[in-house]
Amino acid sequence: MRLLLSASILSADFSHLADHIHQAEEAGADWLHIDVMDGHFVPPITMGPLVVEACKRVTRLPLDVHLMVTHPERHFESFARAGASIITFQQEATPHAHRAVDAIHQLGCKAGIAINPATPENVLLYVLQQVDLVLVMTVNPGYAAQSFIAGMEGKISRVRQHLDSVNSTAWLQVDGGINTETISLARHAGATNFVAGSAIFSHPQGIKDGITSMRSVLGD
Repeated sequence: MRLLLSASILSADFSHLADHIHQAEEAGADWLHIDVMDGHFVPPITMGPLVVEACKRVTRLPLDVHLMVTHPERHFESFARAGASIITFQQEATPHAHRAVDAIHQLGCKAGIAINPATPENVLLYVLQQVDLVLVMTVNPGYAAQSFIAGMEGKISRVRQHLDSVNSTAWLQVDGGINTETISLARHAGATNFVAGSAIFSHPQGIKDGITSMRSVLGD
């Protein structure tokens, strides 16, 4: 499976969002990651379907939408209509994971499930064969530019083992504190999809160098 880099626009300059998206795409980002926060599941309020629509108009990259909201199933349709390619919901936010995955698939999108750092990975066991993506959060969600929580590579490795045990082809995504050091840890633990925000959009030498430096660690 090819290793994918998903550029998180949470760290982009929204006064130049289209330009930053173009730079990320030209530099080789595989996906565009869009963090949706409702001020309830996590403290901040961030983006909604209008931002997804705007991104869809300026890029050909798949839109990787992560819903950090309560009752995520209420919002699947609006984000699918806005142009999401992948919709990921938090396992902690709904008691009906199977129903949520089915709903996303019926809308024509890939379905992902995410777990927070303190959530045991065993909660994923009964849905692994349905999902297209598993997201292991390596920071507590809500804010950009946090540090990778020490020891999370062990959790990534255990999720990798669970996926392999059911012959799943789902992407194993990691998000939170991903930079040129931690991306190597996550890769060796078995991750195949890496979300990076500050390491790309706040790189001292610019977006292109941020992506190039991450790619060099991944070896492609």
